[in-house]
Amino acid sequence: MINRIGDHLRNLPQYLLPQRLLTRLIYRLTRIQTPWFKKALIRGFAQHFRVNLAEALEAEPGAYPDFNAFFTRALKPGARPIASGDRAVCCPVDGAVSQIGVAQADTLLQAKGQTFSLTALLGGDSERARPFRGGAFATLYLSPRDYHRIHLPLAGRLREMVHIPGALFSVSPLTTRVVPELFARNERVATLFDTPAGPMALVLVGAINVASIETVWAGVITPPLGNTIRHWNYPSQGAGAVSLDKGAEMGRFNMGSTVILLFGPEAVRWESAFQAGTTVQMGQYLGTVL
Repeated sequence: MINRIGDHLRNLPQYLLPQRLLTRLIYRLTRIQTPWFKKALIRGFAQHFRVNLAEALEAEPGAYPDFNAFFTRALKPGARPIASGDRAVCCPVDGAVSQIGVAQADTLLQAKGQTFSLTALLGGDSERARPFRGGAFATLYLSPRDYHRIHLPLAGRLREMVHIPGALFSVSPLTTRVVPELFARNERVATLFDTPAGPMALVLVGAINVASIETVWAGVITPPLGNTIRHWNYPSQGAGAVSLDKGAEMGRFNMGSTVILLFGPEAVRWESAFQAGTTVQMGQYLGTVL
């Protein structure tokens, strides 16, 4: 009880901070190209968070045009092997498992004592959420030191994308424990694919200081932050169709956040070794298509 009260007190400033103003400021700071400033920022960040630059395609901090280019850095070929086999689901990001399991109807577990609505997560559309009710889900948290590009767990054809505006709370483990329905409150971009396992969704959840979310087919989705849900449908073939192989890059966070992976019921079985707190890397085996 005392620990829970302490968590709430430590998290209280987030309700008072000007979230959008700070996020806009971070957006500008991370794109400053003044040599001395961006070099100092990159070197300081890399040292503080112990970033492994040896696996980066460009290992020299001074070679990046700005901090954001460093933060969204590419990795050397082969640095993240993709789990082989048609039935193998690969992890879409580097990070840590926040929660993993099966949805209870329309309810997903956020943290001990905290749940949130699947329908709310996907923008309040019950038909959009229906294929994922009772299905497998995995919530994956990206820390500042992690690789911040997002890849496809299975080969898929993009069917729909939705940008849902919202708050910009932190998505740190502390905040997930104490902010009710955090992932259904924060700004997010939901992408829905057809895959060999049936419908699959990757939800890219924004957070304070996550100044931009982008996809490889549409570029920057946010900013602008906006106040209205935006929606795109994609054809199965022809002009505008988007199909990606397993392991292909599908988007990135310009500053870090959380990805929520969703499948339908009886579609995927997670590897039992993965539990809350397990460290993961993009491309590693996460589960099996049933």
